Amino acid sequence: MSHLLDHSGVVALIAAELAGRPGPRGLPIRTVLLGLLLSIHYIGKATLCDAWRLVTFSLTPAAQDRLSLKPINPDDPYERLASSRRFYRAFDRITSTLDPARTDRRTRLPRHKAIQHAVAWEDDDPEHRRLRDLLQTIVTNLILAPVVQDKGRRYFKYYQGHVGIDATAMPTWAKPPRANRGLASTEITAGWHHSAGNDRPTFGYSATLATATRTRTTLGTYPQLVLGLVIDTPHKRIGQNAITTLHGFAPLGLPVGALAVDRAYTDQATEHFARPARALGYHLVLDYKQDQRGLQGSAHGALLIDGNLACPLMPTPLIHATKGLDDKTVRTPPEQLNELIAAREPYWLKLKQSADAQGRIRLQCPAAGPSPSVTCPRLNRTRPTPPASPAAVDLTNARQRDAHLAAKPTIQLPDNERKRLLPLAELPRICQKSTITLRPDDLGIKDKLRQDRRYLTPTWQDAYRSIRANTEGVNGRIKGHHIDIGDPMNRLAHGRVAQTLLTALMVCLANQHILLSWRQTHDRTEQPAPQDTPTPDEHDPAPPKADSRPPPRE
Repeated sequence: MSHLLDHSGVVALIAAELAGRPGPRGLPIRTVLLGLLLSIHYIGKATLCDAWRLVTFSLTPAAQDRLSLKPINPDDPYERLASSRRFYRAFDRITSTLDPARTDRRTRLPRHKAIQHAVAWEDDDPEHRRLRDLLQTIVTNLILAPVVQDKGRRYFKYYQGHVGIDATAMPTWAKPPRANRGLASTEITAGWHHSAGNDRPTFGYSATLATATRTRTTLGTYPQLVLGLVIDTPHKRIGQNAITTLHGFAPLGLPVGALAVDRAYTDQATEHFARPARALGYHLVLDYKQDQRGLQGSAHGALLIDGNLACPLMPTPLIHATKGLDDKTVRTPPEQLNELIAAREPYWLKLKQSADAQGRIRLQCPAAGPSPSVTCPRLNRTRPTPPASPAAVDLTNARQRDAHLAAKPTIQLPDNERKRLLPLAELPRICQKSTITLRPDDLGIKDKLRQDRRYLTPTWQDAYRSIRANTEGVNGRIKGHHIDIGDPMNRLAHGRVAQTLLTALMVCLANQHILLSWRQTHDRTEQPAPQDTPTPDEHDPAPPKADSRPPPRE
């Protein structure tokens, strides 16, 4: 664990921030953080009392000397109290330095004063923003420390870049505000987290987690680790926090694949989530609310149907195949719905050119090009072509049968257009030019609904169901096993900085446990570790000894 902490670089980041502070230096930062890691590893709790007890009573004198800890007489209550106070003050120095709005965490503030301090976590003050960014950098470095070592050993050889993002509740030990007395909570930026399907909200923070996942068709295995973490006030900056997690592990150079999220992210403004996610190269896989399914908008005459652009003359039953469907039907589509979804396929616009630096893509009419999927009378009017000479078709060859125009659906013109040909200028742009350039603003606010896989098709199901299941599985593992970040008694220290650091340390160890468990079930001896892979530290402390002394108060 010591080399895990050292390779994360967080000790140097915190030490640089503490360099100019007056007063005695106190215990080293590394000692406090290592003590917390030991407590999480052996006890499953990120509590200062357990961390102090482990480093004080369970380490060898040699290990204590390397951590700048002085031996104490365990039978002297004054020495025990002084030692615990030094440990607590060292952690308090860290949280005080990184807090953009330092307050007394032992008492409730009047609500109007608490709001003034809470603004520091959201305003544009340069110093406040710098401290928030520094705290996020420390969190990212901590949780990625096992991932960096994992990637160095080529355990991510088969990783295709698929990511799942979700926000989970982080309850706190602090009590909620008391409106009748005008008092705020000691956690001034905490709030009520409402989870889908849960009628009782949770008071605390929200943890946005990005997880390395896989689809059903993914070949090879790799550990499914947490790649990103952001702690924030519930239901604030949902989209921005998701993008922050993606930016955090981007320097690792991992592949970029599908990004599957729940409907809370589908509702985010385009500029907050969908557009920056696409700019990073991710293919969005989205679900919709009941009133968002079916026809969603249009651009250049093409219809936006369940996140994809289609021919403006797609048959009406296919356009409204998913309109008003409830979630139960979408989760288990009946055979009739599957047939309608499959019948949509020929009418989708075809991708002719992927997104450029400005996010523009080129789409082509399904009746145009060398391999049309439908036949359209409008295309014959706007771009007449000489009739092709008859060619023999081998009816025993399924590929030749499917490629013949007679086997493709024929676009049915509206009644008024069959009676009187519309002037070319009155036709939709997609019918005039056969290709269109879709810009990020062409769909307006509906651009947030656009995705890269056909909704409810097998390819969509393959990605969405698997990635969401992997995401929920990892969330359950870090909240229901030896390390439980969802139990507030495992994170008793007050303050958002303390809660953020303790959660990051717990996720770091959870990643390490997931990695070790994966290595035990997958023989990787054929992949030698690189030369710079750190070897276990022979001076790492031994497991803690039993100690019956009562711990000091938090």
